[in-house]
Amino acid sequence: MTLLRGDALSAAFDHGSVAYDRLVAASPGYHAHLRRSARRLRLPEGGRGLRVLDLGCGTGASTAALLAAAPHARITGVDASAGMLDRAMSKSWPPGVDFVHAPVEELAGRWRRGSFDAVFAGYLFRNLDDPDSALALVRDLLTPDGRLAVHEYTLGGSPVHRAVWNAVCSVIIQPAGRLAGDPELYRHLRDSVARFDAAPAFARRLRRAGFAGVRVLPLPGWQTGITHTFVARSTPAGRERS
Repeated sequence: MTLLRGDALSAAFDHGSVAYDRLVAASPGYHAHLRRSARRLRLPEGGRGLRVLDLGCGTGASTAALLAAAPHARITGVDASAGMLDRAMSKSWPPGVDFVHAPVEELAGRWRRGSFDAVFAGYLFRNLDDPDSALALVRDLLTPDGRLAVHEYTLGGSPVHRAVWNAVCSVIIQPAGRLAGDPELYRHLRDSVARFDAAPAFARRLRRAGFAGVRVLPLPGWQTGITHTFVARSTPAGRERS
């Protein structure tokens, strides 16, 4: 089981960006689940006056979800794939939305500590070499008591969840990836989920990184027990508070 990392993964997403929106649109609940996770940030007043970082924004599906939840926020989308980001930037966005092409690992020093009131990360952390370093960066970029929502494939504790994921990948996701000409990318999708933290383990990872108020929230439909929203808040100097 070999996972794509770094430049190889970015290149695979560059190639896959052509068909990506079409494929995810065919996934039941994909956009609705992102919108649900974005709402779980619970940004007040539609995000008025708030700065939100959308890490791993891809073609902009998570950006659109954040806009639906917080139409008055200033949103910065970041992605390591130039192809995916080009797709995002080609869409129509209101003032206050901008995009940055950079791997998460290269964001240190781009913004001052406490630059963002909230961070949203969709389908990101299982693709990183060092998710703990990325969480430390996120914690530093957030204001004290800033809000974090992570929307991620993280299997639940039951063997049934892993069996459903493998079955869906075998019957639907990987054949669709082959038809789109991106078999390597969708094999990576299957394997990266299998290799990554289960939901309780990722919650513990968040707590170790200094986040407080960590909650693991399910998503409905076939992704129950497969995809979760993790919500948390930052704390000064990464010290968790009761």
